[in-house]
Amino acid sequence: MRRISILTEKDLRAAVKLDVSAVDCVEQAFAALSTKSVAMPPILRLDIPEFRGEVDVKTAYVPGFEGFAVKVSPGFFNNPSLGLPSLNGLMILFSARTGLVEALLLDNGYLTDLRTAAAGAVAARHLSRPESSVATIFGAGMQARLQLEALLLVRPIGSARIWARDPAKARKLAADFSRQRSIDVIAIDDPREAVRGADIVVTTTPAETPILVADWLEAGQHLTAMGSDAEHKNEIDPDVFTRALYVGDRITQTRVLGELHHAIKVGRVAPDQEFAELGDVVAGKARGRTSVHEITFADLTGTGVQDTAIANLALARAKALGSGQIIDNDRNTGDAA
Repeated sequence: MRRISILTEKDLRAAVKLDVSAVDCVEQAFAALSTKSVAMPPILRLDIPEFRGEVDVKTAYVPGFEGFAVKVSPGFFNNPSLGLPSLNGLMILFSARTGLVEALLLDNGYLTDLRTAAAGAVAARHLSRPESSVATIFGAGMQARLQLEALLLVRPIGSARIWARDPAKARKLAADFSRQRSIDVIAIDDPREAVRGADIVVTTTPAETPILVADWLEAGQHLTAMGSDAEHKNEIDPDVFTRALYVGDRITQTRVLGELHHAIKVGRVAPDQEFAELGDVVAGKARGRTSVHEITFADLTGTGVQDTAIANLALARAKALGSGQIIDNDRNTGDAA
């Protein structure tokens, strides 16, 4: 009998949270990308410009995980004017052994948010200075909040600054986070001032022109760019490539849609220049930070290995809790020709 688990966002929120084990799970997937025979095809992307919509489909088979996920992630950016969320989505988890559907994870984008934040923590764990205590976040949305939460898991963050193009949203996030987590978080209107003196800077916006200038960066800082997950998005001044040690999540991907893509386009980087991937650093195959003075820069565009990792973790935890709905879905019509 074929049994399929159906898990709603409520089920998944109860089963898996942003914690150290989630970070470790995503870190394991990055290491596998560097050391194992991972199969991860390019992102399938569908644009629906009439409604400011974009849909990404990501997947990866990662040896060592029992299943592989196919994630469908729509973003429709007129939705807030309709009283609807911008982001949505689901994951389908298949058995890596048989290819049969194991679970439908109706997460509404929750697992994507989680694994994206976990990737930021992995980058900070391996590239920022261990004593980093001051964080700056560009953006004031869900991912901004989660990136700050993730940093608290891997570094002794004692204070943070928030900059956003909407100062009111920055002030609200700062006030809410300060109250909930009892650390000093303030909103700063000037982005350059927000960067000054920070140990870790994370950008989480859908910006299409750079919001962080290379000259603002200081010795010893770590920068993670999360927002450039499409060809037209660009948060970071390409001149940063002349000042920082660059690491991408998947170089073949960042060459076409990450911050690296824009640096190549304007001639700051040669099209065939080689860079390490985050998985190489995690696995010890490439160097990360080499001194307290070095500036490090992680370009994270989102990978299928992260989706497969978080989907496996979520299903395992949901099963342990006995949550979700189980349906029988036997095939009784014979194999198709």
